[in-house]
Amino acid sequence: MKLGVFEIAEKATEIFKATYEKFEVGSCSYKITRDGLAETGETPFGDIAAVLAALPQILDSHGVTKLEAVGHRIVHGGEKFQTTVVLDETVITELEALTPLAPLHNPANLLAVGIARRVWPDIPQVAVFDTAFHATNPPRATTYAVPKAWRDAGLRRFGFHGTSHKYVALRAAEEIGEPLRDLQIVSVHLGNGASVCAVNRGESIDTSMGMTPLEGLVMGTRSGDVDPGLFGFLARQLGLSIKEIEDALYSKSGLLGLTGSSDMRDVEDRAGKGDTEAQLAIELFAYRARKYIGAYAAAMGGLDAVVFTGGIGENSPSMRRRICDGLEFMGLRLDHDRNQSVDLANRAAPQIQAYGGKVRVIVTETAEQLMIAQETAGALVLTAIVPEPIPVAVSARHVHLSRVAVETLFGAGYQLTPAVPLRQPGQWAASERITLEGPKGRLERVAILGPERLRTQIEISRTDGFALGVDAPVRDSGKLDGTPTVRLIGPAGSFNTDGLIVAARHIHTNPDDARRLGLVDGMLVDVHIGDEERGLVFGKTLIRISANAVTEMHIDTDEANAADIRVNGEGSLVPNLRAIAVTNRD
Repeated sequence: MKLGVFEIAEKATEIFKATYEKFEVGSCSYKITRDGLAETGETPFGDIAAVLAALPQILDSHGVTKLEAVGHRIVHGGEKFQTTVVLDETVITELEALTPLAPLHNPANLLAVGIARRVWPDIPQVAVFDTAFHATNPPRATTYAVPKAWRDAGLRRFGFHGTSHKYVALRAAEEIGEPLRDLQIVSVHLGNGASVCAVNRGESIDTSMGMTPLEGLVMGTRSGDVDPGLFGFLARQLGLSIKEIEDALYSKSGLLGLTGSSDMRDVEDRAGKGDTEAQLAIELFAYRARKYIGAYAAAMGGLDAVVFTGGIGENSPSMRRRICDGLEFMGLRLDHDRNQSVDLANRAAPQIQAYGGKVRVIVTETAEQLMIAQETAGALVLTAIVPEPIPVAVSARHVHLSRVAVETLFGAGYQLTPAVPLRQPGQWAASERITLEGPKGRLERVAILGPERLRTQIEISRTDGFALGVDAPVRDSGKLDGTPTVRLIGPAGSFNTDGLIVAARHIHTNPDDARRLGLVDGMLVDVHIGDEERGLVFGKTLIRISANAVTEMHIDTDEANAADIRVNGEGSLVPNLRAIAVTNRD
């Protein structure tokens, strides 16, 4: 029987779960844990190398004699690597150049790659990046307000824990029973390393870690958010060097700096016995997490679920309680009995919100190794996309009107006049025009596309939003809840309505073309537009399949200007850069 991607991944994970035992290499003792990770502590690289070199023997002793691929967690992919890639010499060289961005992590990751390539020289090695899930963060979330020369040198926010946040978001959507692209989720990963991620309709739009894993929450030994002015202050007051300060922020701060212990279990025990330093550390830890949840709910304009994961998030009912208390104003209320009795066996994702609560609260074990296995399997088993040309149409600002809107703008009983047929069957541009008005300005002679819809939808470009003075979200067509209001003005009247969006780039296609191209409804793909030297790759383009659709990509005027397209153009699907479909599993 042919297994699907998730089944392959789960089978690979079970191999490691079955290998839940200690083994020795030289004078060192190691353990393959239930998470499939070698616990090596502060073991030097040489000993880690010995562990990796011994893996074929360990797997062979459990009857695993053949591997299809090796998936590697690479912490930092920089700006270049925004999806899973098969490793070759060119990619490895490019990754080595990213070492300054993750000097503590990437060298160890690449060491493992080198050893694995020697141990298993004939099977593919695949890189899965911690930063890749956050590649969809918009510039307003990734840009530091610093001099341009610094930004040109690569100073920006990247975010980490991407495989964890992606997994728990998918797992939460599965538990809720709705497509991830319809949900607004805050993923809260609390462990020795800790971060929060805003997953807005299937995409990470912000995350608490920044250029490095130092930014954001209080962690076991890392400080989280601090005033960067402390570098100058400590240099003047204590005579500390930049390296000494940086080392302390990474390894002597967080819970350790506040209490002398980096283990939350120990801190909670001491707090219960009256230790005021431990009590402050717990309050600070919870306050920082609660503050980020509120901020990300505001950034997304709504909240469907908060998901706790990581060692602390999974195992500390009191910390979950502390973080959630005070968020009742958002419709988030815990059921305290459910919170106390969480059982995470068999990949469970129990809901612990109070019955009737508007915001779900979910707890689940993170499974980064499962996500890495899935991404690795996906990189190998998905067939290459056929790079044939696809027509590209520029979608200028326009509106889709409801019956009520038509009559308000043009008069009772009015029928729009179809003037120009569009490529998609049954769709047309009307001869009538309307005006859009926002707090800053107006857009005149805006096109109306027919036929009428049940709900009015207004599609503009990002630049149009600045002209109107309104921040329109990027949304799939029809996903209009929580969208901004704009004024529509016609010859017979005017009214205010929500439904203002920047339409997410998408490709219309039909089942026959989809089969030929290897596409699935809801899939996200990358599309190259333009020539090899000056062309652009438009990432995460949504596939929309309907029975009679004509295959055609739609982009807005800002995107068209960036690709030097005036009216229409031609693009091609990028081979081997396919993203997974952001939908629930069957």
